[in-house]
Order: sequence, then C-alpha cells, then structure tokens
Amino acid sequence: MIMFFALLFVAAAIAGATAFVIFWPLALVHLRDRHPEVKAQLGEGAFIKPEALWWLFSGRYRQIRDPQFTGLATPARVALIVIASSLVLAGLLWLISKATSP
Repeated sequence: MIMFFALLFVAAAIAGATAFVIFWPLALVHLRDRHPEVKAQLGEGAFIKPEALWWLFSGRYRQIRDPQFTGLATPARVALIVIASSLVLAGLLWLISKATSP
C-alpha cells in the first residue's frame, strides 16, 4: 500500500512536470517580449537555470507588476512546487517501505 501511494506521488510529479513545461516557457517568452530587462537578469537558458528556477520558486516574479505575466508564472510556480513536494514525498514513502519490509 505504501508503494502505491509512492507511485501516486510520482504520477503527481509527472503531471506537475507537464504543467511546468507548458507554463514556464510561455512566461519566459512573455518576459522576452515585454520585460527584456528581467529576461537579461535571468540570463540565457533560464528554462533550467537554477537561479531562474529559484526566482520562480521563491515567488520573486511577483515584483513584476504585470498581471498577464503573473498569470503565466503562477501556474508554473505551482507546478514546480508540486514536482518538488511529490518527489520528496515519494522518496520518503519508498524509504519507509524499504525500512518496514522484512
């Protein structure tokens, strides 16, 4: 039963990754088109750049007062949080299953 829930968390991480792959590039294109100074601050390769991902994860994107951008970045942030938390929880459940198995 524990492994079943671990697999459910992995499935949630996959769903989060799907949403992230949809919304984060759209947000980056919006930055490129309407906020080039922020895009320059994030640098090239912001899609997988750790600094840019932390910028998104920590919510600092809300400093940009553009409702269209935050409308794209907020689902990307939620997806990033879902990915991270789901993988952590799946890993914890896997460890619990290994510790409790005979």
